[in-house]
Amino acid sequence: MGAEYDATVAPQPMAVAGGQLQLVVDGSARLNQFLATIAGATRTVRLITYNFVDDATGRAVCAALLAARTRGVTVQLIIDSFGSSTTSAALFQPLIAAGGELHWFSGRWSNRYLIRNHQKLLVADENVAVVGGFNIADAYFAPADAPDGWRDLGLWISGDFAGVAARWFDLLFDWARSDARKWRDLTRAIRHFDGHAGAIHLRLGGPTARLSPWTLALRRAMLGARTLHLSTAYFSPNRSVIRRIGAVGRAGQAHIILPARSDNPATVGASRLLYGYLMRRGVAVYEFTPALLHNKLVIADDHVFIGSANFDMRSLYINVELMVEVTDAAFAAQCRALVAHQARESTPITVELHASRAGWLNRLRWFASWLIVAVVDYGVARRLNFGLPPRD
Repeated sequence: MGAEYDATVAPQPMAVAGGQLQLVVDGSARLNQFLATIAGATRTVRLITYNFVDDATGRAVCAALLAARTRGVTVQLIIDSFGSSTTSAALFQPLIAAGGELHWFSGRWSNRYLIRNHQKLLVADENVAVVGGFNIADAYFAPADAPDGWRDLGLWISGDFAGVAARWFDLLFDWARSDARKWRDLTRAIRHFDGHAGAIHLRLGGPTARLSPWTLALRRAMLGARTLHLSTAYFSPNRSVIRRIGAVGRAGQAHIILPARSDNPATVGASRLLYGYLMRRGVAVYEFTPALLHNKLVIADDHVFIGSANFDMRSLYINVELMVEVTDAAFAAQCRALVAHQARESTPITVELHASRAGWLNRLRWFASWLIVAVVDYGVARRLNFGLPPRD
């Protein structure tokens, strides 16, 4: 599937497009580096997250942000009010009292309340940007052997891309704090933002009337690809995307790592409904068993996508998402090696295993799960998007 990957050794930093990329897989190392990035900021800290929990991790991040603000650093946060609905605003009061700024995404009820800001981004001093799938909570930084922890990864990017990420944050922050904000302005910004930084691109997703930059970039990368490697927490895309995956499987090599367990069992059932179609087209499917898989990683030939978006209808068409596309052969090889290592930790889904599971009752459950995850939830969220102009 790819080069060997040593799980006991952190992936080595790589020079790409005049900057440096570093994958951080281990949960404890990722939290330490996240806190160190905040601690090293001297001018600005910008943070976007979906779920910010009042636990040991959340309090440690708040303490690091407060320490940064105390030494004169400008600290700005955007937190999704749906994803963090159980978190009290009191957690952030010391930071706000010290002059930090916090804005809640969709903080007021509206017909688009369930369109979620699912992005995860940290930018320090416009020098370093951090992206990934992890939220601010203990479970996302759990040790690799914790069965109920989320297995995730983060990407640290230095160089010109950090300035691009800071510009996107500033645009979103200005929109979030405006009393006159309009969804049309946000969807237009998502479609037209220039996220180019050499071989590294910021790809945005959201409830646009047409395909978002993230979805368009993914479609372009998959068309004609000879290899596809995917590791994702939720997998319930539409028919056209499934067909593209099958086309890669027939023409070349396609490997998919999916969770065996999840916080939402319906997402596992929805994925299993699709296994038969994929395997008949030569796609290798694995279920990750050591922990709860939370990666958002796609590698199509030399195109690598890492960020906040799952491979489901919400992340492809509804949520506000942030993905980084890196076009670099060496980095793609490093990421394929990581997926290969995850495959060795996983259960291969053989035709026999799938057939033994696919009795009529299980298939009925899988179909019901797919309806809930891919149709009902997507349909409800999409209807909340009514009123968007046909073109933006």
